[in-house]
Amino acid sequence: MKVPVTKRETDLYPAVKTFLEGQGYVVKSEVGAADVVAVRGGEPPVIVELKLGFSLTLVHQCVARLSVADEVYMAVEHGKGKRFLKSVKDMTRLCRRLGLGLMTVRIKDALVQVHCDPGPYAPRKNARKQGQLLKEFAGRVGDPNDGGQTRVGLVTAYRQDALKLAVYLFEVGACKGADVAQDTGVKRATTMMRDNHYGWFEKVDKGVYGLTDSGAEAVTTAGHVLGG
Repeated sequence: MKVPVTKRETDLYPAVKTFLEGQGYVVKSEVGAADVVAVRGGEPPVIVELKLGFSLTLVHQCVARLSVADEVYMAVEHGKGKRFLKSVKDMTRLCRRLGLGLMTVRIKDALVQVHCDPGPYAPRKNARKQGQLLKEFAGRVGDPNDGGQTRVGLVTAYRQDALKLAVYLFEVGACKGADVAQDTGVKRATTMMRDNHYGWFEKVDKGVYGLTDSGAEAVTTAGHVLGG
């Protein structure tokens, strides 16, 4: 029976040492509180913290090392699958914000891959996403959600508008889309009722929409959702 080999953080060291030596550094392990310290000529030191996987502890350690060196990397074992690749992508984003470097090590063949180098972070704002955020904020009536809740059941501006339409049809009955838009102030009323995202509306004639049973049931929650 083959006994599984238990991996250790020290298994990462030979590959990291060779990688840095290849760039002209003199490399030593366990210097002070640092796992790896590399020095090249009169340049400031480079510090690398070794871990088998990502953790908040690793982030804390690397941030702490920034008090003694500007060039700080975290190095973790290179894993398998999409989940690991997503973790690398997320951690790379975090490292850039913190001014840290990130490398992964494939132990079986000592392959070291650098995903980002340490350095100051100057993020570029995404104007389109910012516009979407502000549009959603402005479109909300009141504050119907609890901060920190899951996306399930989240009340959006779109849902509030749909409920306005449902309440109107509940009170007035089936109507032309243009009339609903004019009386509710929801300009996209016809499109929303036609798309019927929540299953609340039904077409009863050309350009005329009514309320389904589920739509009538949704109206009972409209007071809270519409900021009432």
